[in-house]
Order: sequence, then structure tokens, then C-alpha cells
Amino acid sequence: MVRAVPEDFRVEEIPLYPASGSGDHLYLRIEKVGRNTQDVVRDVARLLSVRERDVGVAGLKDLRAVAVQTLSVPLAPRVPPEEQMSRAGALSGPGFRVLSVARHGNKLRTGHLAGNRFEITVRGCVSGALPRAERIAAELRARGAPNLFGPQRFGKRGDNAELGGAILRREANVRDRFLRKLALSALQAELFNRCLAGRLEEGLFARALAGDVLRKRASGGLFVCDDPETDSRRVESAEIDPAGPLPGHSLFAARGDALAREAAIVEDAGVDPATFAVGGGELAGARRPYRIPAADLEIRSGGEDSLVLAFSLPPGSYAASIVREIVKAEVDEPGGE
Repeated sequence: MVRAVPEDFRVEEIPLYPASGSGDHLYLRIEKVGRNTQDVVRDVARLLSVRERDVGVAGLKDLRAVAVQTLSVPLAPRVPPEEQMSRAGALSGPGFRVLSVARHGNKLRTGHLAGNRFEITVRGCVSGALPRAERIAAELRARGAPNLFGPQRFGKRGDNAELGGAILRREANVRDRFLRKLALSALQAELFNRCLAGRLEEGLFARALAGDVLRKRASGGLFVCDDPETDSRRVESAEIDPAGPLPGHSLFAARGDALAREAAIVEDAGVDPATFAVGGGELAGARRPYRIPAADLEIRSGGEDSLVLAFSLPPGSYAASIVREIVKAEVDEPGGE
């Protein structure tokens, strides 16, 4: 069992940069329990008399968790900064408190984080779970974990991707822009998962194939594989990762056999890739690494029948992907990390 109580799931943002100590914004490091990020943003905006839209966040954190993250708030022009810092530092409310305050020069924007650090308690473990989990963890540390999208991505009924396909084929007319994008994004996720599942089945998870799109871990830069033997060694050393498709009209294209492999999987799902430029023209497309690094994964006993998993992940990856590999079962996926 994962997350019997919020304290079983702890997540802390890893800042992309430290606060400089000067500037027109306050960076509030907050801890929240049982509250979603947007509700806390609303409370902070009200308590500090600023507009909700002026409060910046790097990402959203699930309400069923103990989460530490940073909010940015603009300084008021006619109030001494020291007074505002003192007031902000004393803030607290239902389910949240401010841990620290510092000044910085810019508003915090979505994606302004280096990653997230997790500590997750898994309860109801069977006898002998720890050595078994440690064996799995050793493999994950060496090879990484599959970067699959979990069930939350596909909606409560699991049919968002199906609706996305209908939109592309012009079999469904969804006027609501948010719902339309949600469905098309779910379709992208479904197609990515199918491509990744195919590689896992063929034992190609941690290998570079001719024509693959590869992603550099250090910079995020993309390039096409033209030397599979050399690039597979770079994959093994965790320098680069094969990157699968989130289809769209401007997707960085694979080549040769790798392109044919991706196209066949997409077409087998009943989707014509060309239609993303028609029915789904608002989706540019992107590449997502097939694997999640897990080099710092640690597992320890939590007492009685529980295990504690500790690890960090880059932005856009979900803790459920690691937990799923350890417990070998589908787990609840926290949203918006």
C-alpha cells in the first residue's frame, strides 16, 4: 500500500537556482500537508494582499502528500522589503507553513526546478521484501526505470486517449480547449507508452538503434543515432538516453528503421501521424526519454511490514514509475510533479 496517510509520501523540490538575496520578489519555501498547490497559492495571495496570478510556482504538488516547494511573491512598492520578509516568514494557514524567505530578481515560472526529491513509505510488504526490493533497486540504479505514463494521465475512466484519437480523425468535435488538449495529450502519452512497451518486449530498453533520437542528459540536446555501437555504450554509461515520440507537427524525427518502428506502432494504434498537423495542430510534439535515472535510489526498512524508498527525479518524471518497479504493481500516480 502506498500513501495510507499523507506522511507516507514526501516530496521536496530541488531548486534550479538559489535565491540571490536581492531583487523585487520574495521566494517562500513552504511545507504543505493535505493541500494542493493552487489552494495554498490562493491563501498566500490573500494573506499578503497580492493578485493570485502574480504568485509564481515551479510546479504543482499533490494534495495527498507532505510537500516542500517554493512560491514567489512580488514585493509591494511602498512597503519596506524587510517588513514584507518578516510578514511572509510568519505566514501559516490550514495545512501549510513558511519555512524560509529570501529575495530574488524574477518571478518563479513553471519548470524552474532541477527536479524533485522523494521519500515514500510502502506498507503491507510481505516477509523478505527488503532483500528482494534491494535486488530490483540495484538493477534500476544501473539501467534506470521505464519512463511510462501512469493511469492518471488517461483520465478517471481511462478513455482520454480514445477521445484524442477521435478528435484527430474528426469523429469528435470538442470545443472546450482545455478538454481538447487533455485528450490529445493523453493520446500522445498512449503512443509513447506503446513505443516504450515495444522496446521493453524486445530487450531494447537500454540500447541505441540506428536512426533513434537520443537525448543528452547534461544538456537535453537531441541528435540522431548513426553509430549504434558507440551510442549504446554512451547509453550504458548514462550519458544519453533513447527518446520516444510525443507526436506532433514539429516532432524531432527519427530516421530509417527507428522511424519505421515508431510509425508502425502509431499506425497500429489507428492513428495517422500526419493528422497531428490537421486535427491536432496545436500540439507541436516533443521527445521524452524512455528511461528515468535512478542512480541515487535507496531502500531501507520502515519497520514492521513497510519499506522506505528515497530517490530524486528530473522534472516531468513521476515517482510512481520507480515505485511501480519495486512493488511490481500499478500504483497511484501523484499529479503535476
